[in-house]
Amino acid sequence: MKIVAADVIVSSPDRNFVTLKITTADGITGLGDGTLNGRELSVASYLRDHVVPLLLGRDAHRIEDAWQFLYRSAYWRRGPVTMAAIAAVDVALWDIKAKAAGMPLYQLLGGASRTGIMAYGHASGRDVPELFDSIRAHLELGFRSIRVQTSVPGINAVYGVAAQSGDGKRYDYEPAQRIPLPAEEDWDSRAYLRHLPGVFEAVRGEFGPELPLLHDAHHRLTPIQAARLGKALEPYDLFWLEDCTPAENQEALRLVRQHTTTPLAIGEVFNTVWDYQTLIREQLIDYVRSAVTHTGGITAMRKLLDFAAQYQIKSGIHGPTDISPVGMAAALHLDLAIHNFGIQEYMRHGALTDEVFRQSFTFTDGYLHPGDQPGIGVELDEQAAARFPYQPAYLPFNRLKDGTVHDW
Repeated sequence: MKIVAADVIVSSPDRNFVTLKITTADGITGLGDGTLNGRELSVASYLRDHVVPLLLGRDAHRIEDAWQFLYRSAYWRRGPVTMAAIAAVDVALWDIKAKAAGMPLYQLLGGASRTGIMAYGHASGRDVPELFDSIRAHLELGFRSIRVQTSVPGINAVYGVAAQSGDGKRYDYEPAQRIPLPAEEDWDSRAYLRHLPGVFEAVRGEFGPELPLLHDAHHRLTPIQAARLGKALEPYDLFWLEDCTPAENQEALRLVRQHTTTPLAIGEVFNTVWDYQTLIREQLIDYVRSAVTHTGGITAMRKLLDFAAQYQIKSGIHGPTDISPVGMAAALHLDLAIHNFGIQEYMRHGALTDEVFRQSFTFTDGYLHPGDQPGIGVELDEQAAARFPYQPAYLPFNRLKDGTVHDW
């Protein structure tokens, strides 16, 4: 199973994606996702200029060896660029191995642990009536768990709200705007903390106690503010409160945990198990939020989730549209196989993306399934991809009222 070619394909159907295609001597191909939103070309260069020459001639079956080689031989370890590049190689090699075996990938990971993968959708609104309409629309689509994001009076633009006061584009579909410089948005933590509990009170009053509700604070709060929010939301029985505070300071979650029993999900910006070591060992979180694409691939994520399982911590793998269908499919195979699955984030890709990436995974009655095609179940239409060249795009950033740059 000698690797004879490895091609890096950058395309921008509905947004920018970085895809690695590995080909073996007997013609089997595998795909990996190396997309890093707003920094895509850094991963493309890392792959094309530094990783691809190291792959040629290697045995595609030796996945663990390839992972350790790429991680340790670079000396400069970790970080989103390195780990996204390693993830692209890792997923592509798993895709090849499963195709060679004639099986869907989840079978090689131990087989299915469930019949379907519970997914949550992203409802939002500029006010409560618009939010209710969005929740109803998601329920009609089949979602059985809903993330709730809302505008805040006095703040012009808030992460996760589909129709802002500006151009009305679906902000929670693709916040990275195709503009030469990042868009500046505003933020006020005190206004947000005052407003949000009333929103969840209204949602519970309208939709009842059974519907699982989630919320993303998106790293914007200090630990004591996060603790206050978690405590204020306890009456509304959240499935989780996500990224309540920047968690690079892992010890900060001790303070949050002391003050609230609201379940906590952390980690979409993490890249390795080392980012979680204290959080998992001290049981400071309830859900691991890393993406397969940004955390070294299936090989690394499986080990991370096995570590989390020892402490009854479950998965909640990152799954927005800046994860390509290749990365999404890889996550679904892992979701289906592991025992400590929690929930899967799911944002539907646009029609152009679906044209470039032909997918076998399905969404039915609130549950995802990766399908039973050999491999991960995604094929790349390279001719279609070539019609959509890379376009510079940036995520927004926040400033406070006094002009201070703040976490977005």
